[in-house]
Amino acid sequence: MCFGGLSNTGYITALAAMEAVRTVGLKKAAIFCLAGLPAGLTSVKERAGAAQRIITVDGCANNCARKMVEAAGLHITRAITLEDLGVKKVPFFQGRELSDPDKCISDDDVSRVRLAILRALEAT
Repeated sequence: MCFGGLSNTGYITALAAMEAVRTVGLKKAAIFCLAGLPAGLTSVKERAGAAQRIITVDGCANNCARKMVEAAGLHITRAITLEDLGVKKVPFFQGRELSDPDKCISDDDVSRVRLAILRALEAT
């Protein structure tokens, strides 16, 4: 999953993915170090490549997670983008002003994304 700390979708992606892993357990799903792929960390690429399935989760249409996994030559089983699930990206900073992050992250959005991840795990 790709998540940055400067928008609601980044936080929602992180929360939903971690909740999904907790739901199914580490024997069925795990989160690998996405930054290790472009950094050229062999151990990360080997572990990710050994996965039976790879599901990417991106917070926005930039699809950074999907692009990094593809660039590493790994096969993606399913790609999820939050915008496709109806979650609108809201930057936390508007210029130098900080919007209220708590108003940008809803439990409903986290739940919707978590369920999409769980469905992707079941379907693959």
